[in-house]
Amino acid sequence: MDTVKYPHLFAPLRIRGTYFRNRLFSAPQGFYNDGPDRYPSEAAVAFYERKAMGGFASVSVGDCIVDVETGKGLPWTRDMTDIENLNHMSKIAHAITRNGAVASAELSHDGMFSNYSKMTYGTKLYGPTAGEYRYGWVEEMPEEMILDLADKFGKAASFAKQCGFNMITIHAGHGWLLHQFMSHIFNHRTDRWGGSFENRMRFPLLVIDSIRKAVGESMPIEFRFSGSEIDPRGYDIEEGVRIAQAVDGKVDIIHVSAGLHEIDETFIVVHPSMFLEDGCNSKYAREIKKHVTKSLVATVGAFTDPAHMEQFLVSGGADIINVARQTLADPDFPIKARSGREDEIAPCIRCLQCFNNVGEHRIFRCSLNPEIGQELDVKMMPQKAAHPKKVLVAGGGVGGMEAAIQAAKMGNEVILCEKTDRLGGILNCEEKVPFKKNLGRYLRRQERLLEVNGVTVRKNTPVTPELAAELNPDVLIASLGARPVIPAIPGIERALPAESVLENVGSVKGHAVIMGAGQVGLELAIWLAQLGHKVTVVEMADRPGIDIRSVAFMYYGIYLDNLGVDLRLSTKAVAVNDASLTVETAEGREEIPADTVIIAVGQKPLAEEAEALAFCAPEFHLIGDCGRPANILSATRQAYAIARNIGRV
Repeated sequence: MDTVKYPHLFAPLRIRGTYFRNRLFSAPQGFYNDGPDRYPSEAAVAFYERKAMGGFASVSVGDCIVDVETGKGLPWTRDMTDIENLNHMSKIAHAITRNGAVASAELSHDGMFSNYSKMTYGTKLYGPTAGEYRYGWVEEMPEEMILDLADKFGKAASFAKQCGFNMITIHAGHGWLLHQFMSHIFNHRTDRWGGSFENRMRFPLLVIDSIRKAVGESMPIEFRFSGSEIDPRGYDIEEGVRIAQAVDGKVDIIHVSAGLHEIDETFIVVHPSMFLEDGCNSKYAREIKKHVTKSLVATVGAFTDPAHMEQFLVSGGADIINVARQTLADPDFPIKARSGREDEIAPCIRCLQCFNNVGEHRIFRCSLNPEIGQELDVKMMPQKAAHPKKVLVAGGGVGGMEAAIQAAKMGNEVILCEKTDRLGGILNCEEKVPFKKNLGRYLRRQERLLEVNGVTVRKNTPVTPELAAELNPDVLIASLGARPVIPAIPGIERALPAESVLENVGSVKGHAVIMGAGQVGLELAIWLAQLGHKVTVVEMADRPGIDIRSVAFMYYGIYLDNLGVDLRLSTKAVAVNDASLTVETAEGREEIPADTVIIAVGQKPLAEEAEALAFCAPEFHLIGDCGRPANILSATRQAYAIARNIGRV
């Protein structure tokens, strides 16, 4: 054990004869980048295999639907009733298990939220109780259908076992069908399937029995549920404990999550935002762990730090820790943590780009890990440049560091020059924001990887044509970034740039008025409001968050509302005064009282400075914000692709 830094996190488990190599599980995730036939693609196989290769003890395939005609909410979920799906799911299971991980299939039915089934098969929506819900009228599920679905859960489990999966995860949380029966938000029945706690638990317990009979005694079963619904209409942790006690010993693992997926205010707890603390949902598992005696308890929700995980296990909070988005940020998390290389781990920053891209493109992508979304392509890529070259990277921001790291990994000689005394670029100013602390960890991780991969780093060294001539690189990558836009309006010198406020929040006095409702402006508004400032945000456009994608904006909107931030749209700032901001709207001019005015209206690319280097090397690339202001995701993906291509010819 002396060679393992986190002995409790990496202590193995054996459940019903199945060996789990540690206590780190990859939580259920779906995969949506399939072909028109909707069967799992080779890309899906690579997606799940990558997690197993990284050392997770179990990898769970999410969204495995037990009855597609009545229980499918989205078109991209897995059909566990189609024998033609056998070889596709078998490939996934085999890819996971051949790498030493346990393959788990998460069985689910979406109940009243099965909109895809309704639209595709013309079937009715069914739930515990009749009524009007999110996707229209829902019929009360008749008893014969309840019994039939319990049987179908068993058949789906049997199919998963046939495919080679060696654990079953029952999804009874987040507002899907089994949860709907357990919840008095949704279940108002008066027969034996509703009313009392015992009646509301009857269907989930029947499903557990059906699955156990189907898979036999040698296969572990995990029960995933919400320890609290985080909704004033719903159950709290006290009833969460009762649910756990009801399944204790009937399942092998009680996987404790929280919240309801289809209600925005609790969606942000199901999938914790950056505004919540690390391990924010772990308190529910800790409480449940006190009251169960036979089943193991697993927790999930915003864990990124192996030391935090170790401490939580040591303190008796849980037996197992599940992570989801962290497997995207760094699928090699277990290998690195076990060997004491935690300074090389990329911590999930909860920016929600993974959700945004799944929603918009049906492909997972990660701001910090360019490999995500192209796992299959990466497997086929050469690991070293055929013709190694000398590479000069101008600029030590996010894009520049990623380009330098990847170019060095490919075997090129790399020099990175940064004009300031610190790497990280514009993002350094956000390190002091509490909900951005993982971004700071990531930047320091990138510095560590520059060192590990042998990149020569020169700080306080701007790249000029003269320096380039002296170094004589084969390839020059310009990643100079952008500078803040300062509006040309009277009194603007009285205002503070957002960057300076982020570095010194104490400079803000009283009522803060922020010019600009983009990502920087809204995040700053949330932070200042959390600190107790009255905050107003003015935006010229008719909607906020133009640079924030759909799912992420839902999070921002909820926090802005909860914190009482005043958002003024279609409002143009025209002058900064000693104690106010003059604005212009369709109704005319008005004065907004302001003790502090803050500028957050965007960035201007350092295009001319970058293009001045275009002929300083035989091969030239321009990446990141100096091309056009973008985000971390686009900067790292572009840097990764360009750097991996250097030396190919």
